[in-house]
Amino acid sequence: MRHTRPNVRKGICYGQTDLDLADSFMTDRKLVDAKMPVNIDCIYTSPLQRSEKLARSLHENIVVDDRLKELDFGAWEMKPWDDIPKDEIMPWMDDFVNHKVPGGESFIDLKNRCESFITELSKKPYKKVVIVTHAGPIRVFLGTFLEMQPKNFFRLTSGYGGVSRIDVGEQRVEVTYMNR
Repeated sequence: MRHTRPNVRKGICYGQTDLDLADSFMTDRKLVDAKMPVNIDCIYTSPLQRSEKLARSLHENIVVDDRLKELDFGAWEMKPWDDIPKDEIMPWMDDFVNHKVPGGESFIDLKNRCESFITELSKKPYKKVVIVTHAGPIRVFLGTFLEMQPKNFFRLTSGYGGVSRIDVGEQRVEVTYMNR
């Protein structure tokens, strides 16, 4: 599940900046609540307040995990995308998978920490969990389970408050739906 709309202007680059949720949170939360699965064991969430605030409003059993943070955009955080110098952004646009953002991380860095989270979660006794996080980690989870190449992960979208369902069994994985 992706957090609801954050309190930030459109066109601003933000990743690990700890933004609060927009004033529309209570209305947005009601829409999320209607999509929330029942009888869950716990919610894992990013520590960034836009995710953690939503998670805590949905369930009492919350586990906060740093690996669920959004991509670290380093020097680009809170800059308008249009103001990022072309000589900085073009190498990243050409190879966002491997190219590190100045002072930040590459998509492979994000993928590695998300896969570490998945490996650890698979060893837990839980049957049904919800993960409240950001677009980047959601792309990693979906792309990994769909066995896509990382360069294609950005074809996957997750709107604010969007819910995707992945059923993981001993013999198979099924992406039941995406971005509801």
